[in-house]
Amino acid sequence: MFVVLIAVLGVLAAATAADVRMEPSVHTFSSPMWLQETIHQDDVVKMTIVLKHDKAAMQSFEKELIDLSTPSSKNYGKWLKPEEIKQRIAPTAASAKVVTDYLASFDVPAKDITLSKFGDMIHVHMPVKTANAALKTEFARFRSVSQRSTVLPRITKPYFLPSEVAQHVSIVGDIMRFPSMRSSLPSYGAEETVGSDTEFDSCGKDCSGFTTPDVLQAAYGYKTLSSSDVASGNSMSVAEFQLQYYDTKDLDSFGDACSVTSTVDTTIGGNVERICEAGGCVEALLDIEYIEAVANPIPLTVIYLSTFSLLDWVDQVISMEDPPLVHSVSYGNDEVQQTSAEYMESVNTQFMTAGAMGLSILFASGDQGVWGRSGVGATYNPDFPAGSPYVTAVGGTDFATKSVIGEETAWSCGGGGFSDEFATPEWQADAVADYFSKAKAASVLPDSDLYNSTGRGYPDVSALGGQVNPYCVGIKGGSFGGVSGTSASCPVVAGVFAQLNNLRLANKKSSLGWLNPLIYTNGDCFNDVNDGSMNNCNRGTTGFAALSGWDPATGFGSPNYECLAKLM
Repeated sequence: MFVVLIAVLGVLAAATAADVRMEPSVHTFSSPMWLQETIHQDDVVKMTIVLKHDKAAMQSFEKELIDLSTPSSKNYGKWLKPEEIKQRIAPTAASAKVVTDYLASFDVPAKDITLSKFGDMIHVHMPVKTANAALKTEFARFRSVSQRSTVLPRITKPYFLPSEVAQHVSIVGDIMRFPSMRSSLPSYGAEETVGSDTEFDSCGKDCSGFTTPDVLQAAYGYKTLSSSDVASGNSMSVAEFQLQYYDTKDLDSFGDACSVTSTVDTTIGGNVERICEAGGCVEALLDIEYIEAVANPIPLTVIYLSTFSLLDWVDQVISMEDPPLVHSVSYGNDEVQQTSAEYMESVNTQFMTAGAMGLSILFASGDQGVWGRSGVGATYNPDFPAGSPYVTAVGGTDFATKSVIGEETAWSCGGGGFSDEFATPEWQADAVADYFSKAKAASVLPDSDLYNSTGRGYPDVSALGGQVNPYCVGIKGGSFGGVSGTSASCPVVAGVFAQLNNLRLANKKSSLGWLNPLIYTNGDCFNDVNDGSMNNCNRGTTGFAALSGWDPATGFGSPNYECLAKLM
């Protein structure tokens, strides 16, 4: 517990003309979902100072990454070692020294200052009174309205750095952003099914009518692996935040009911099983049960972060000695909720690093259609990180006919659209142009004022996630419920790519790494959704229609394992 502030222990230094206001687009330093409280001046805050990269170096790095990730390139799959990446993109030692010297001038000891593995971030711990002075701001602590035990230190006004320091710094990370604390995913009861395919009853009466592992395997055609099938070095991971833990009882009950194995090989960041007994672990259990249903016994790592920070998460992943090769992440917010463009660009750079290492990162595209978590307004609200070019965004579908395995339709609430921050990348340009041409010809293109037609389009692919046949999930200490959302779609697609990695590794090839150039040159290896269904999520509003080829409702569609396997 933090100690309540009784007296002011220091005087905040005033910003001067020589100081630079950082992230100047930010004007709000509070949230109605977070209650401001007093913070003790001796409490310690953790900050991540992201150093500026050389623009020419990053452009060259991006070009090289695209080359390494393009199947037709002679350099395909020749991923870089961490030291090679550092040589290409790390800011100069002189830049880092300017920042560390500045911190030292406030008597921050060297032991509390750490340079990241790739030399582009500085992690620092310091007392609140020191942070206030160094950044010329004021910290408070904020308590979540919905999760009262969750408390974060955040600034209450703009922050500044001296111009000679600011020229080397992109952002001071995670001192402003208020994470959106999501409520537990809703679960539905089983229902009697008539005339359905038998796979919908394969997990027993408690999951009758739900999407099960057998349903997914029948729909997407992936193999069942044995321990002897797992290639050396293969691995996968799910990321969890916001008190989303897992419990062995639920994993075992799901495995027993559905005749699959659902286990966790490694846990990073801790686990508190007792939280799951009250039903508080639905997100994590969904992630684990379904990536395991698809890809067990490929080793699974659960990475839990208590900091609510995507920047922290990706930095932890790329700093690991032997990071998992495939990562499924079912968290995100609207771009407008991400604090600043500088923050998104900083996170995006770390995604690029992960891709160049041979890691595949997949994010759920969101569960509110084109309108995002911000809701219906003057414009659509694109998602981040799903809108980042360097992750693979996974949207949601439903079966066109309830409880019949076959054609899919866009889930009306599957996230999709065009980024307001990231431009349409070259490798996606033809697919986007083709969509606009078809949508215009069919008179289904939304009003141009609603979205950024020059932005990066997402999702890239999709999988079952809608409410027509929710997923069977073991929850609440041995019970079952039906759960829907792209939070279900993402681990399924991640599991498929983990299996595809297995084929490559077994043949002494490299991992798949950043997936998008592969996907966009092989769109015919996905089950196309083209029935005109829309992801508007709100009756009476517009959205993007699912048309032939890529579209911003379902991407290229759901994975066809047999076709994809032939590419490996």
